[in-house]
Amino acid sequence: MTDDLRDLLRSAFRWTDLGPGHDYMVSDRSGWWRDPRILDGLGPALGDLFRADRPTVVVSPEVTGFMVGPLVARALGVGFVEAYRAGARRAIAEPMIWADVPTDHRGDVQRLGVRERLIGPGDRVLVVDDWAATGAQARGLRELLGSRYLGAAVIVDECPPEVSAELAIRGLLTGMDLDP
Repeated sequence: MTDDLRDLLRSAFRWTDLGPGHDYMVSDRSGWWRDPRILDGLGPALGDLFRADRPTVVVSPEVTGFMVGPLVARALGVGFVEAYRAGARRAIAEPMIWADVPTDHRGDVQRLGVRERLIGPGDRVLVVDDWAATGAQARGLRELLGSRYLGAAVIVDECPPEVSAELAIRGLLTGMDLDP
């Protein structure tokens, strides 16, 4: 990954202050999706974090993962599989495999699932997402995928170092790179 891409990611990112009565700020990543240079560089840069591990498929959780995952899959020359959240208002009319996701950064518990027919026993799966704050989604997908799980490539890795090491989370930026 080039320093140019890191600089672009930092400059296109914003923290939004919710105003009085709120003791936190909200991340605004919309500038990442607006800049064609970032879109052009994200797939190869994230893919390079795990290229030597030879993934055969990319799996990404909805929603933002559905944007980033295909960019990485294309850069690696592999396929893409969506990981859906349980309870969404859509029917998936085929067998799914599900895993519980531990409490995430908002305190929510989720379930993620993938279409069973799209993940084979010999696959080497790279999880891709935009941000890892607690590692909860990577942990849930690792449980779902078992030994097929290689790790997670993210734009921002904000996890404690021991969590990143345990779950093989690799990022282009850290949370400190985006401190307000």
